[in-house]
Amino acid sequence: MEDRKAAGPSRAARRGRWWRLRQRWRMVGVFEINPEHEFYQLTSMIKEGMHSSIQTTMDTSGQDTPAAEQFAAEETQTHEGFQMQTFAASVFAQQRRSLDITEEEYMNSLCSDQCYLQFVSNSKSKADFFVTNDKRFFLKTQSKREVSFLLSNLQAYMAHLEKYPHSLMVKFLGVHRIVIPNQIKKYFIVMQSVFYPDDRINIRYDIKGCEVGRRSNPDTGGKQIIKVLKDNNFEGQTIAFGQEKSWFAHQVKVDAAFLQELNVLDYSLLLAQQPLHRDELDGKHSLANLVIRTTKSLDLEDSPTGSDPPTVPLLKETLGEEGSVQPQAAAGEGIPLQEIGCPEKETRSDSELQEFHEHHRRLLPNCKNCNHVIDGPEQRYFVGIIDIFTVYGWKKRLENMWKSLRYPGRAFSTVSPAKYSRRFCQWIQDHSQ
Repeated sequence: MEDRKAAGPSRAARRGRWWRLRQRWRMVGVFEINPEHEFYQLTSMIKEGMHSSIQTTMDTSGQDTPAAEQFAAEETQTHEGFQMQTFAASVFAQQRRSLDITEEEYMNSLCSDQCYLQFVSNSKSKADFFVTNDKRFFLKTQSKREVSFLLSNLQAYMAHLEKYPHSLMVKFLGVHRIVIPNQIKKYFIVMQSVFYPDDRINIRYDIKGCEVGRRSNPDTGGKQIIKVLKDNNFEGQTIAFGQEKSWFAHQVKVDAAFLQELNVLDYSLLLAQQPLHRDELDGKHSLANLVIRTTKSLDLEDSPTGSDPPTVPLLKETLGEEGSVQPQAAAGEGIPLQEIGCPEKETRSDSELQEFHEHHRRLLPNCKNCNHVIDGPEQRYFVGIIDIFTVYGWKKRLENMWKSLRYPGRAFSTVSPAKYSRRFCQWIQDHSQ
């Protein structure tokens, strides 16, 4: 009895300290999941389970195109004190390869000795968000309904990304379920962080294309607070994509049409920006950089050779007849001299850009997170479409009726997928230049 009395205040004191730390850390948006954190045990088990799951895919030779049965595959691995289920492992392994993420770096990031970070969100789903210590990957707990929706539409999702390899859609990298007997059963997904690397990002937005409830207080109170602003905060501003404007608007339209087919609404465009440094402005026009960017932007294994020469711009200027990179090509024989000598402005012809766009691609920047990064004339933008699990079912239809009465004539988020898609694309069109 005395031992229990002695132990009681100690536990209460620890809970009190943790509560105070939690309140302070909430102010900065993310905090480290150290041994005193309530989720430390859970994230440690996730790391152990992920290590075994990734090791399995490393030991299995991958296929470029997963077979139909692999989309429905489930694997359960038993560990001390918990089980880890992995869904469609080979499908997501192929997805990682297509994004130039090796299994080694994926494992190093997700399973390192460094603690995960918890990202505090005001998400209505009450999901838990974890971030790898290098901030490259997000882990988000999901409901069974949301996971079932993703897995039932996984083939369509992968087909969309295969047709549009530079899609702005969030990139899912894994779906799992962890079971701790008599404690918890949690589904979680792993996805690429849109805002990576975030060292120099100076402003962030979550855009839905409507007005009701779409303003955040930008005041930080002098503290180092990460603020995610909304549509109404963006009033009077534009996104300066330069020559990538038409590609961006088209890709948003294509992605929104895909989500409309899935009967989805309430998705968001994550948007962040940072100024480009002079060395980045100069470097992206160098011959070596353009060779690298062209290689990243095209699937060279599928590039035609010999009697069927490549028709995609820049590829024919940076590749030899057999599809090999020619980094020593003379400037006058390959990429136009304007590209190399005039870093102050983009000079690719409209026809070259159009030909790239006809292949549903763009010239990607030379960085790790290139699918979510677009360089404008002066700013680097981070963009991605997220939150794609809200289906327009009877509950949302009732919510639409209620909001129509409460907000007559105003734009709110709960509308039909067709209307949501049109309005979303129109917002992009109106705010891009």
